[in-house]
Amino acid sequence: MSKKVSRRTFAKVAGAAALGSAAVPLVAGGASPEPCITVKSLGGAAAAQDDALRAFPQGFIWGTATASYQVEGAVKEDGRGPSIWDTFSHTPGKTVDGATGDVADDHYHLYKKDVQLMKALGVKAYRFSVAWPRVFPNGDGQANPKGLDFYHRLVDELLANGIQPFATLYHWDLPQSLQDRFGGWEGRETSKAFADYAGYVAKQLTDRVKHIFTINEFGAFVEVGYRWGVHAPGLRLTGLRLNQTRHHAVLGHGLAVQAIRASAKKGTKVGLAENITIAAPVYETPAHVAAAERATREMNAQYLTVIQEGKYTDWYLKQAGADAPKFTAEDLKIISSPLDFVGINVYTPQFVRASDAEPGFVHVPHPPSFPHAPSPWLFIGPEALYWGPRHVARLWGAKEIYITENGCSSSDVPAADGKVYDTDRVTYLRSYLTQLRRATAEGVPVRGYFLWSLMDNFEWADGYTNRFGLHYVDYKTQTRTPKLSADFYREVIARNAVV
Repeated sequence: MSKKVSRRTFAKVAGAAALGSAAVPLVAGGASPEPCITVKSLGGAAAAQDDALRAFPQGFIWGTATASYQVEGAVKEDGRGPSIWDTFSHTPGKTVDGATGDVADDHYHLYKKDVQLMKALGVKAYRFSVAWPRVFPNGDGQANPKGLDFYHRLVDELLANGIQPFATLYHWDLPQSLQDRFGGWEGRETSKAFADYAGYVAKQLTDRVKHIFTINEFGAFVEVGYRWGVHAPGLRLTGLRLNQTRHHAVLGHGLAVQAIRASAKKGTKVGLAENITIAAPVYETPAHVAAAERATREMNAQYLTVIQEGKYTDWYLKQAGADAPKFTAEDLKIISSPLDFVGINVYTPQFVRASDAEPGFVHVPHPPSFPHAPSPWLFIGPEALYWGPRHVARLWGAKEIYITENGCSSSDVPAADGKVYDTDRVTYLRSYLTQLRRATAEGVPVRGYFLWSLMDNFEWADGYTNRFGLHYVDYKTQTRTPKLSADFYREVIARNAVV
């Protein structure tokens, strides 16, 4: 993503390595070999023990993810209305090279081939998003059955190939009409329209889709789109207007949870997918660990914390002062409607240390030398995939957690043989998954992991300059080619273990 700010603005990473056979003595220059430790191949009971140390719980769900505007294309087909991202991406200077999602990966037409990519990986679940303007071209009013037909076809194709569909109802492509009429999420009317849309989709799809996410990343689409203006709709709100927009977003989530429960078929589970700001202790002493928990609660006060606790934290309201959002007790009750699971998108940690001063923690900034992916915001901190779910379980008692996004950008230049040898992404994934394995081994109830992303796609304001996919996409021919990371992930899934 561009230096300005990214689609997520928060992310993470860590490490692990496999030992081969037959060690070679390490000697300097032409000196005689000194006694050294020989690393032998593991076999028998030792190999089984090593596998167990790398293994995830039985039944762990391995998946991959995409988002509608980033992959579908077909923006004017079958009655789809314009979204704020159509408007924003067509505004000169808003995206790198003027890129748009008009075609993207043409997933709308090529979805059957893409499902075969998933099947070849061995994934058992696919997290996709429903484009709100396909279903309700104006955001509310009359539904467009043809728009939902695409998702019926996609879901049927997934199930026919043994892949569970996990559907997200809002991944940022807000109908432009709602932005024009109500200021988008600035208006309480948008929260109500979202609930109506959620209930309609739930009624239509939950005979086959048993996991529904309401909203993807409050902490990205509000902050980056309504606060910093880097994403659609490109606003720079401050003070009360910003805090009220935040409130309407979580209110929309709560109303949608209620609408889904009222309309969905029996057995449907409801949750969300949030890119929580994950505080990691600078090192693991009791004081710093406690500070990291406090920091995670406070840094997510306006989103996940109020959803889980049904109240804004005292520190958040104190800091906001006269600009604190206006709300009622009924609002808070709706916002905190009980969830069946919590999804978190994990990329990078925010390091903190303990402090005697309020609020009990201090941020520790990244030095200029801190490693990051090609996306400047994506600092490599694998421990985020341990502390993120651990905090969610300890702070709010979540009993079912999904890692709904995790991945990294890479330079991804095809070699002479046409293959992309993205060893940096493989190292990233191995490091992060090692930390996730640490969490599950300690009993943190993570039930599944969705790698971002199935394939390269439209990366919001960065256009097509940053690639996150397991499959390399030639955007001129729409050819998909598995990268080295796809081979790695296939092995992880097959073994249910870090490899």
